[in-house]
Amino acid sequence: MKPETESGLPFDPVFAPEVLDGWDPAERLGSPGEYPYTRGVYPNMYTGRPWTMRQYAGFGTAKESNERYHQLIEHGSSGLSVAFDLPTQMGYDSDAPQASGEVGKVGVAIDSIEDMRILFDKIPLGEVSTSMTINAPAALLMLLYELVAEEQGVDSAKLTGTIQNDVLKEYIARGTYIYPPQESLRLATDIFGYCAEHLPRWNTISISGYHMAEAGATPAEEIAFTLSNGIEYVRAALAAGQSVDQFAPRLAFFFVSRTSLLEEVAKFRAARRIWARLMRDDFGAENPKSQMLRFHTQTAGVQLTAQQPEVNLVRVAVQGLAAVLGGTQSLHTNAFDEALALPSEKAARLALRTQQVLAFETDVAKTVDPFAGSYAVESLTDGIEERVLELMGRVEEMGGAVQAIEAGFQKNEIENSAYRIAQDIDSGERVVVGLNRYRSETEERVELLRGDPAIEQQQAERLATLRRERDNGEVERCRDALRKAAETTGDGHENVLLPMKEALRARATVGEVCDTLREVWGVYQPPDAM
Repeated sequence: MKPETESGLPFDPVFAPEVLDGWDPAERLGSPGEYPYTRGVYPNMYTGRPWTMRQYAGFGTAKESNERYHQLIEHGSSGLSVAFDLPTQMGYDSDAPQASGEVGKVGVAIDSIEDMRILFDKIPLGEVSTSMTINAPAALLMLLYELVAEEQGVDSAKLTGTIQNDVLKEYIARGTYIYPPQESLRLATDIFGYCAEHLPRWNTISISGYHMAEAGATPAEEIAFTLSNGIEYVRAALAAGQSVDQFAPRLAFFFVSRTSLLEEVAKFRAARRIWARLMRDDFGAENPKSQMLRFHTQTAGVQLTAQQPEVNLVRVAVQGLAAVLGGTQSLHTNAFDEALALPSEKAARLALRTQQVLAFETDVAKTVDPFAGSYAVESLTDGIEERVLELMGRVEEMGGAVQAIEAGFQKNEIENSAYRIAQDIDSGERVVVGLNRYRSETEERVELLRGDPAIEQQQAERLATLRRERDNGEVERCRDALRKAAETTGDGHENVLLPMKEALRARATVGEVCDTLREVWGVYQPPDAM
């Protein structure tokens, strides 16, 4: 049986020169830093400086996470990446009934500006780049960050970073949505407009395929559904009266990098080419930065195993190498113990060291797009592009990403792919070292980081103090202003971020602000939950 790629493409044992017959390198590749950006979005790529080395971190209280950030900076991390706990991601305060048992578990608990101050204490926000993995409440966390920067005396125009802010993929694969899709799109485009005026260097959205890949999407599905979501955000911004070259340069993407190194390299190259063509030809983007697909990459947590966890160090190194060879702009490498618990300090340090070895001990950063012209990689790039365009075409036939989401199309395709992967692992056709082959009866004990169950009570006490000491009348006035802005509709609607910022400045909590919008916009109910 002929081997296949993860996307179901034929994987020839020998890729012959014939695969490039009739192939125009200028059209398909161009030069690095030039349309269609197949070879990378910058002319020099890593030959001038390496990619941004981010380490995704956040757990427990803001104080604990702040300590970890200082450790990462001391170890050479060039960018921070914040993980928030589930209550924060869902727009609930730590003392809400829905938050019970989840406070500080998978990320840091942020309830108000006071937590945000502690989270970034003694971290110069004008000098670091910060990525925040937050979606439905993305506007709130970005505004809290801006408010803390103002208190540090940092001009908002100098702040650099990213909010994920991609709620469409939450309906497909992850589930941390709050509002219905149309209201979520309105909030995303309000962020675009606000940042164009107040935070010009901020990446307003990180359109994410990572979580779809973690749910089981193939590389082709990951790219197709991510770019389809990207199209939906572009259309929403245009419908809101913004020009494409006003907001498109600040769009960013977020992808996974798996152990299937050659296909992953091809996937990244195909994604850049497709997006450049879409932005130039379909949306009329003239600014080259509007045509560039810039992306952050995280190694594949779903491929890490609890069995023989040290083997994950090898997996992460291969995955990180694939991301670098594919031309990522920033990278997070997973810790080897993440299949067991939150990363320990040692594991987080080793994950960062993996990137530093790739950057400074190998030669992959000495030339741009080293696989260009490879029979195998160019053939795979073309094959993935064809498969991606086919899937995107099916989404368009349904009326676009939102309509396809409401029909359950993307979710169904991903679940079918996940089922095939599970079958292949169970049958042994897909080898997972240490899991279904090369198992070990005795495994070395790994020291794990354990969360403190007292955090939930501590956060509840902090919230009680906050509500007792603040000016509650001012908070309610600010919430009323936010409510009125959210009720406006159409082309002349008010940007909700302006009253939202004032509410947060008055020490309204994340949950209170999200509840205000819930009152106006409602809460999304998926079709299979009705």
